[in-house]
Amino acid sequence: MKVLIINGSPHAKGNTAIAVNELVKTYEAQGIETEVCHIGNKDIRGCIACHKCAELGHCVFNDAVNELAPKFEEADGLVVASPVYFASANATLIACLDRLFFSTRFDKTMKVGASVVVARRGGCSATFDELNKYFTISNMPIASSQYWNSIHGREIGEAEKDAEGLQTMRTLAKNMSFLMKSIALGKEKYGLPEKEPWQPTHFIREDL
Repeated sequence: MKVLIINGSPHAKGNTAIAVNELVKTYEAQGIETEVCHIGNKDIRGCIACHKCAELGHCVFNDAVNELAPKFEEADGLVVASPVYFASANATLIACLDRLFFSTRFDKTMKVGASVVVARRGGCSATFDELNKYFTISNMPIASSQYWNSIHGREIGEAEKDAEGLQTMRTLAKNMSFLMKSIALGKEKYGLPEKEPWQPTHFIREDL
């Protein structure tokens, strides 16, 4: 089994990386393969709602998003990790996720998702909620931990001192590993949940 981890920090060896490394060590101990993609320092523009992806099968902007798409499709789980900027995720990561989730048409049902947030002090909960919304709109169950998936540190390396935060990362990785393995067994026995045809309902309707 495999987990794709997207590190949205612009600093490859910052506090977000400390959280990610704690996850990686724990996944590997659980027999889960990992791949970490660091995108926080890449030039990734936002979605322009051109809908060309429906025609092309991939985003019209050929950058890191299209490189991540097949990795996401192959993975059993996805972790997105971000520093907190003004109680929100790094804008580069949000641009990436908007386009990654919108342009990929493969079924994401029962791929397990998790978000990890890093802050000096506040804004973690708002960012955590923001990132989880990508999963909940995609039929993806969310792995939980003993606390919200946050870790604290300002200067590079300070997150190493957050013992509870590091423990939260380890617990998250163990829980997510268990959930992915359990879903795999469930899929073997029961298959995926039956889906109804999508019924898009707009708030402004001409037939009213």
